[in-house]
Amino acid sequence: MSLTQVVALPAVLLASASPRRAELLAQINVEFEQFSVNVPEERDPIEMPEEYVRRLALAKAKAGRALHAQDTRPVIGADTIVVYDDMVFEKPRDQIHASAMLRRLSGVTHQVLTAVAVATATNENVSISRTDVTFRPINDAEINAYWESGEPQDKAGGYAIQGQAALFVNKINGSYSGVMGLPLFETAQLLQSLVGGND
Repeated sequence: MSLTQVVALPAVLLASASPRRAELLAQINVEFEQFSVNVPEERDPIEMPEEYVRRLALAKAKAGRALHAQDTRPVIGADTIVVYDDMVFEKPRDQIHASAMLRRLSGVTHQVLTAVAVATATNENVSISRTDVTFRPINDAEINAYWESGEPQDKAGGYAIQGQAALFVNKINGSYSGVMGLPLFETAQLLQSLVGGND
């Protein structure tokens, strides 16, 4: 019997095309079917970062639920943003944008917020992971080389902690999987609540 069976994590639908989120679910042996959803990622200027990331994760889970209305498996939606000095850093538009974000994050501590939402036919729940990540100082040559690697191009904040950007990270306080894009503790808690009869 696997640990996943002992803690009773159900099979799910993953409303995300992210290979990192798929890898994380596979890491804890959750059976899943993955697909993409089309949800506009546009923040209202007065929307707080926590409200924004929560809204997007829930919107993705609900969009996935609508696409698979006849499927009884819970749908997982997630969204990740990087926050520093009240600014929200999402996926970079281009090299200039990515370089500007990494220069702002160089030598400081920023916060990574990842919201995970689980939607069923009768219930919706959202949880947020908050993690502090501290970067060492990064010079322009490193930033340019990192962009050329192709890694930053679809990552919130312009970096992937599980990739070459690990060289920039001085310390982390919180959820490593949350920074990757799917906080496994919060995800498991949400799924266990369904199994426990709170659906």
